[in-house]
Amino acid sequence: MKGKQQKNLEGYVGFANLPNQVYRKSVKRGFEFTLMVVGESGLGKSTLINSLFLTDLYSPEYPGPSHRIKKTVQVEQSKVLIKEGGVQLLLTIVDTPGFGDAVDNSNCWQPVIDHIDSKFEDYLNAESRVNRRQMPDSRVHSCLYFIAPSGHGLKPLDIEFMKRLHEKVNIIPLIAKADTLTPEECQQFKKQIMREIQEHKIKIYEFPETDDEEESKIVKKIKERLPLAVVGSNTIIEVNGKRVRGRQYPWGVAEVENGEHCDFTILRNMLIRTHMQDLKDVTNNVHYENYRSRKLAAVTYNGVDNNKTKGQLTKSDTVEGMSPLAQMEEERRDHVAKMKKMEMEMEQVFEMKVKEKIQKLRDSEGELQRRHEQMKKNLEAQHKELEEKRRQFEEEKVSWEAQQRMLEQQKLDASRTLEKNKKKKIF
Repeated sequence: MKGKQQKNLEGYVGFANLPNQVYRKSVKRGFEFTLMVVGESGLGKSTLINSLFLTDLYSPEYPGPSHRIKKTVQVEQSKVLIKEGGVQLLLTIVDTPGFGDAVDNSNCWQPVIDHIDSKFEDYLNAESRVNRRQMPDSRVHSCLYFIAPSGHGLKPLDIEFMKRLHEKVNIIPLIAKADTLTPEECQQFKKQIMREIQEHKIKIYEFPETDDEEESKIVKKIKERLPLAVVGSNTIIEVNGKRVRGRQYPWGVAEVENGEHCDFTILRNMLIRTHMQDLKDVTNNVHYENYRSRKLAAVTYNGVDNNKTKGQLTKSDTVEGMSPLAQMEEERRDHVAKMKKMEMEMEQVFEMKVKEKIQKLRDSEGELQRRHEQMKKNLEAQHKELEEKRRQFEEEKVSWEAQQRMLEQQKLDASRTLEKNKKKKIF
């Protein structure tokens, strides 16, 4: 096979205009981006989102999910259409109010995992349809994980959450309310967090390698500042004749967009201006493809999902592992073990259902017995009442008959007296 030949054209053909065609088509179609924010209540998630996009996604009329009364962790979505310079962006904010606020936080990450998987499932179903023209992309492209500015490293909940999610979404760790730390404390806190992330083998968003020297400098600067220490504010303050977003303190103003005060501008530039498309590409080419391959592989095993991570894609698209036959044998053993486990669980569920049914029957029997006794008592009471009425009736009847006999006797005596009087008059 011959290699590629490079030729310089003698005249203008026109295919150099292809990028302009792609640009016009993309602008006409618009862009979609889904951003998930996770963290405890009171860390300034809603304020930061408003600051990032210079718009009031959350306001007094529509408060952030953390300010609403919730009984459980429930994933919520907010959509807003933003326009800038003729380009429109459908921004979806996914929030998890109450995350990590409960006394018992075991499995509090499950609603988040279920939400991410459900969006992957929706996209996979859309791809499988005959008509694939309408395919809205609601997959979560990035997750901003807010870390409390405690100065004592990551909490066990932070570590567990990121370990559960790092294979499903691009995690970007943030130190919330960084203006509560001194610059020295903030630097030490950053080093400790990154050390713990490496120790626990947590995969955060990996910036793409590039040959462009300018882009390499930007990426290097961002990596050096991870995790990004951010400050959010919706208040405009005048400083030295300039109007800036910031927070007023007795000692001065913490400016949101001042790189010496926090990493807010680095986060905004990275998230919106430089790496938004890469976040979407990694979501599509890595996280979604891993989910899709697991789902399609599960079809071989009658719909039983194989959660093994072998053969998952990485950013370098390298697959290391055993031979295909050995891998198939390993997967078969896992499948058999999983089926046995499912069988045991079904038997336990069946026994539990039988016990519940027996208990319900016993409860029903007791209820019927109670109703029977009550009806029996009611019948006896009615019988006594009828007997009493019958006795009263008999007494009244006897009394009435006696009165009637007395009246008849009186009439008879009166008629006899009258006869006697008539006879006396005749004689």
